Parts: sequence; structure tokens; C-alpha cells
Amino acid sequence: MREERFVINDRSWAIIEPLVPGTVRDRGVTAKDTRLFLEAVLWRVRVGGPWRDLPSGFGEWNSVFRRFRRWALNGVFKRIFEAVSNDPDFEYIMIDGTIISVHQKASGAKGGLSIRPLVAQKAD
Repeated sequence: MREERFVINDRSWAIIEPLVPGTVRDRGVTAKDTRLFLEAVLWRVRVGGPWRDLPSGFGEWNSVFRRFRRWALNGVFKRIFEAVSNDPDFEYIMIDGTIISVHQKASGAKGGLSIRPLVAQKAD
């Protein structure tokens, strides 16, 4: 893994870090590396592949996925988005439907779409 290709630089991390759980300021067990976890999430979004294809340098894929799911359910990503959405330096990590590919089943891959034309009605 080439860290120079990571998205979150020190300036960005200074903005994001106070918004995320699992840092040294929290009581109990802290996350191993929250910044690396966010890089893993951003890598997956950029590549568009399944969680199982996550490079091992980011950690065990299922652990990353479970943490991602917890954060999504707890609104952590929403807080981050709201905090950085007006900063032009974050334009690369803004994610919307134009850059995320749809799974083949969602687009009606097997046999095409199931929309059928209406049969013309006979005039009386």
C-alpha cells in the first residue's frame, strides 16, 4: 500500500478527528487506527469493489465492514459530511450517485429489465 496515495492529509484529519468515535480521548478500548479505517472506506468507494477485495494493509475486511456499518447506523458519516461539505479541499471525498456504480442485479442484469410494454387495447 502506498500511503502517498491516501486521501486524508493532516489538515483534513485535524477537521475530521474530533467528529469520529474511537480516538485516544475516548474511555475504554480505542480504535487501532481510525484514520486508516477512513482511508479503507474511501478506497472501497473509489474502486467500487466488494468489501472482500479490500487490501490486507487496511486490516481484515470483515472488521472494517462491521465498523463501517456501525458508523453508518450511528450517523458518524453524516456528521463528517456536514462538517466538511463547504470546504473545497474535500471535493475529492464527496461521494454521490454519479461516481458509485450500481450492482449488476440492481440494474436488471440477468435477462434485462423486467418492464414489459403495455398491450394495446382493442377499440370497441
